[in-house]
Amino acid sequence: MTTPSLPNVWVVRASYGQFTNAFLQGGYCGIGYLYQHNLTQVTSKEEIISLYRIEHPQDTSRSVIGIQAGQISRFLLEMQIGDTVVTPAGDNIHLYHGVVTGQVVDVPPATDDCPFRHRRAVKWAKTPITRQLLSIPLQNTLRSSLTIFGVSQKEEFYASIGRITLTHTKFDPYQSVLERVLTLSAGEFEILVGHLLTALGFDGSEVTGRPGDGGIDAKGELNVSGLATIKIYVQAKRYQLEAKISANTVRQFRSAIPSHAQGAFITTANYQNAAYDVASEAGFPRIGLINGHQLVDLLVEHWMDLPEDFRNQLGLRPGLVIV
Repeated sequence: MTTPSLPNVWVVRASYGQFTNAFLQGGYCGIGYLYQHNLTQVTSKEEIISLYRIEHPQDTSRSVIGIQAGQISRFLLEMQIGDTVVTPAGDNIHLYHGVVTGQVVDVPPATDDCPFRHRRAVKWAKTPITRQLLSIPLQNTLRSSLTIFGVSQKEEFYASIGRITLTHTKFDPYQSVLERVLTLSAGEFEILVGHLLTALGFDGSEVTGRPGDGGIDAKGELNVSGLATIKIYVQAKRYQLEAKISANTVRQFRSAIPSHAQGAFITTANYQNAAYDVASEAGFPRIGLINGHQLVDLLVEHWMDLPEDFRNQLGLRPGLVIV
């Protein structure tokens, strides 16, 4: 469904969640750029660039200046009353959201514990949403390293917070692809997941379990460009599309994951809400939960990286269109 009239959705980071509670308790979002200047009377990006050059004379790169001025411009000039603001929690799992209710104001330096003096009033919702509930493309958007940026998938986001209901055509492409995936045997599905892990960048991905063993089905090591390596233990299960995996099932899987590693539960079905709480519970290995729709998103993104025999067996072509 296309809804052009929906307000824009903006992500405003709170210094990696350090000041998220300040945002929520104070009823605002804020930025710390151009700390020495009052920005309430700024009306153009050109003014922002001039002020940025004054405050940061050491920055001579036009690209750097353009990027930083663009972020400030979004907060000052593009964000409107009625738009939605999203800010990640410190755990980077939960996303708080609220509606912008005020124009830009400047508070005096050192007024409170939050150093962001340029602020907009926000009416925050009481309950955050969980990042893992969102589609893979939207999760990828939210990974942007920018401090302030717009979210292009605003229809999906508003649906995720219950503000709108997405309508679907009679043909559901996700369901049709998942029905093809369900034609694989349990063992074939686990092997497919192993190949998908490799396509995602895992080193040494291997299928380790046996169909129906209830334990670890695959594992791999994610090497982040030589900066870090993370052991990932995977449970890959075919379930009927209408099924919902319980919190207890996720908890049992978690007990098999070493303390130094993380987990990933990949399924064709979905999860009960409580399962997400277990997957992100503090003090235990973190588990990524991939539901059927997100699995299709990943297959679309990495389809041509999978072995040809699997692509032929599923009878799909790039874009996961049924042949």
